Amino acid sequence: GNMKLGIIGSGMIVKDFLSFAHELPEIKLEAITARNIENLKDLQSKYNIKNIYTDTDLCLENKEIDTIYVAVPNNLHYTVAKKALEAGKNVICEKPFTLKYDEAVELFGIAEDKGLILIEAITNQYQKNYLDIKDNIDNIGEIRLVECNFSQLSSRYEAFKNGVIAPVFDKSKGGGVLGDLNIYNIHFVVGLFGKPGKVHYAPNIVNDVDTSGILLLEYDNFKVVCIAAKDTFNNSYVNIQGDQGIIKVIGPTNEVPNYSIKTKDNFIDENKNIHSHRMFAEFKKFVEVINNKDFKFMNNQKEHTLNVMYIYEKAKKFIEN
Repeated sequence: GNMKLGIIGSGMIVKDFLSFAHELPEIKLEAITARNIENLKDLQSKYNIKNIYTDTDLCLENKEIDTIYVAVPNNLHYTVAKKALEAGKNVICEKPFTLKYDEAVELFGIAEDKGLILIEAITNQYQKNYLDIKDNIDNIGEIRLVECNFSQLSSRYEAFKNGVIAPVFDKSKGGGVLGDLNIYNIHFVVGLFGKPGKVHYAPNIVNDVDTSGILLLEYDNFKVVCIAAKDTFNNSYVNIQGDQGIIKVIGPTNEVPNYSIKTKDNFIDENKNIHSHRMFAEFKKFVEVINNKDFKFMNNQKEHTLNVMYIYEKAKKFIEN
C-alpha cells in the first residue's frame, strides 16, 4: 500500500525530507501547505507534489490524503496535529512532539479513539547503528556514566545576539536548544534506559532563551549528562561507560553515524545505517507502521515519547527561574 502524504510546513526539515522522498516510492506526495505561495510553487515543481495549499484546513479536507506530516514551528505542533487527527488523518509529528506533556497525552487519546496512527518523527530511534547499540549494551557490564553532546554553532546565532530572532531562537515559538538539539540526546538516552528519576537542567541564557545547556538525568545506578549548544563550535559525541567496556559514537545524536564498542578483549567499530540520509529509516518504518496499522509499535513509541516529554517539561522549568 502507498502512503498518501500531506506535508504541513516548508522549513529546513521539510526540504531535508523532500531531498530523498523519491527514494521511497511508496510515499505519494499529495500536498504541501505553507504560507509562502512562491516557495510552495518552487517545491511543487521541484518535487512533483500534487497539490499546494496556503490553508491547513483546506489541505485537511483533501480526501486523498491519509497521513499528515506535521513540520511547523514547535509551538504549533499540538494544534496542527490535533486538527489533522480530528480530520481522520494519521499523523507523523516532528520533535519536540508538543511543548507540554498533557498536550501529548491528549493527542494520543484522540488517535486511540479514532483508530489512527500517531507517531513522533525522531531520527535516531530508527537508525540501525542505534538499534545495534541497544542490542549490545549488555556487553559493557554495569553502566555507570553516560555522556551525550550535540553542539552545532547556529548560522543564526550572531544575528540572534543582535536581536534578529529566528523561530529556533524564539521563546514564543518554543525555541531554544533544549527542544532543538538536546531533545535528540534525550531520545537517545530514553530509548536505551527509559524514564529517569531526577531531572536537572542548567541552561546558558541569551535574550531569554537557552542557547546551550547541561541536562543531568539521574537513574538509580548511573548518571547521565546531556549537553547541547547552538552557541559554541561543533562538538558531538556519545560515551556510554560501563565497568566492562565503553560504547562510543563520534558525531551527533540525530544521525548516530557510527558506533564503537570496546571491552578488554574486543574492539568493534561499525556503521550499519541503511542510508546516508538520517531521516530515511524513520520514514521507511512509518510507511510500514501506517500500512499495517501497527498499534503495538505505536504504543511502544507513545510510551517512549511521553517519557521524553516528561523530561522536556521538567527541564524547561529550570529556564523560567
